[in-house]
Amino acid sequence: MLNEEKKILMLLKAIIFHYHGLVEEEEKILYRSAAELDAEKELKWAFDFIARDYITAFERAREYLNQAIKKLGKSKRVQFLNLTWLANREKGYITEMEAAAILKIAKDWEVDRELVSMVQPR
Repeated sequence: MLNEEKKILMLLKAIIFHYHGLVEEEEKILYRSAAELDAEKELKWAFDFIARDYITAFERAREYLNQAIKKLGKSKRVQFLNLTWLANREKGYITEMEAAAILKIAKDWEVDRELVSMVQPR
């Protein structure tokens, strides 16, 4: 995975976990994910991005991500959103706020239908 892709994925995961306040279990998931991808530097960048202004972090992240994903194909966008969904499920649940935030980004990226079909129970 390219460094820019790692940056996108780490920011996406971090902003969703921070959406309602990051808890210790979520932080562990983020660090484990970063280690698996050799993306510790990108995760630190994402944390710094969020910390710059926590209140506006989600909207700023959406703006950044909407520009950054232009380089990614549709399948990669769906993959990143699905990986974020799965990371949230690792803690045993996904809050309504997290689900809504992921779906909002999926709609921005024009892959909301694809994501819903992947995560919807059958």
